[in-house]
Amino acid sequence: QVQLVESGGGLVQAGGSLRLSCVVSGRTLASTTMGWFRQAPGKEREFVASISRSGGSIAYADSVKGRFTISRDNAKNTVYLQMNSLKSDDTAVYCCAGTPAIGAATMSRSFVFWGQGTQVSVSS
Repeated sequence: QVQLVESGGGLVQAGGSLRLSCVVSGRTLASTTMGWFRQAPGKEREFVASISRSGGSIAYADSVKGRFTISRDNAKNTVYLQMNSLKSDDTAVYCCAGTPAIGAATMSRSFVFWGQGTQVSVSS
């Protein structure tokens, strides 16, 4: 059984930083493309970032380019999302997701494994 467990969320002031982690169990991370998605209250889930199995292909949503960085440590079965220069618009529940697909997938329907999410709140 594949499990994804996020951590690192919290309350931060605008301009601050947070680092989210996602630990994967039940599946070899090196064979899994990983992504981060977020959902704000009253809004649809949206793509944030993804990273291919080798880490050689990375994609970001335009809204986070230059501020967020996705990375992975296959030896630790962990994926990270470093979030800098946070804005109030970044407030959402952030979920990590995984897929056997090759390449940095960006569509939520491409992902088959999902975590429960971690809350990120940015105060202005």
